[in-house]
Amino acid sequence: MTIPRLLTAMITPYDDKLQVDYARAAELADYLANNGSEGIVVSGTTGESPVLTDEEKLKLFAAVKGKLGKRIPVWAGTGSNDTQHSLELSKEAEKLGVDGVMLVCPYYSKPSQEGLYQHFRKIAGAISLPVMLYNVPGRTGINLLPETVTRLAKIENIVAIKEASGSMDQVSTLMTLLPEEMTVYSGDDSLTLPMMALGARGVVSIASHLVGKEILAMIDAFGNGEVKRAGDLHKQLFPIFKGLFITTNPVPLKEVLNQLGQNVGGLRLPLVEANETEKIFIQELLINAKLLPQA
Repeated sequence: MTIPRLLTAMITPYDDKLQVDYARAAELADYLANNGSEGIVVSGTTGESPVLTDEEKLKLFAAVKGKLGKRIPVWAGTGSNDTQHSLELSKEAEKLGVDGVMLVCPYYSKPSQEGLYQHFRKIAGAISLPVMLYNVPGRTGINLLPETVTRLAKIENIVAIKEASGSMDQVSTLMTLLPEEMTVYSGDDSLTLPMMALGARGVVSIASHLVGKEILAMIDAFGNGEVKRAGDLHKQLFPIFKGLFITTNPVPLKEVLNQLGQNVGGLRLPLVEANETEKIFIQELLINAKLLPQA
């Protein structure tokens, strides 16, 4: 299987009663697969994983995998701050036929680097699926250091990391220490091109819900040595990359998709919908990006 360059961290659609809309999730996954995404991550941060039950997550994994089949890989977000819980959910996801699992660093608990190592080692050892680590200190309160990632990379089925520390020095250290077979993805759309310059494979994206083909074109251009074209595409896309974080993800993204008529529903508490100022900003962002006609 070709290693994806552009994966989308997919939102979780709800109906008007904030129940998961599995049919809509399957449709959205199909749309993403047809518009640049080479892989899908289900029930990550963007998918509001903290407010989904295990039953909902498993039904989502099944719905998306059932729709996409073998077209592109489906990665299941099965991480939490409870090692045993993550392990059991990962085993259930494996039974459903997903292509890999993504494991976020244990949040709130703030384990040591040894605790992080043992957490990921135990889960990876309980399944045969490929494992993608997910380092996002801004949300978890803990930073998975390059030296720990290097230890984890020696475990056969730990094959990738989504790195969202925001530190290019940390990425540089990571790329220096890791074996070539370990795949590194940017966890921030805006850092995709800078991280690729340091050797990253691509991105686990949220902006690809809107501009997947354009992001893939940027990745292709850089890979083909067309550095100026890649840079031009990055600058063109940069307002979208940053604008989708005007407030907590996935609040702006869901507002964007709803404004574009995608009907993905609202958000479960404690997240709330965009306020009027944010909605106006998002509308202007879409108009400027020529994704929405001028009012």
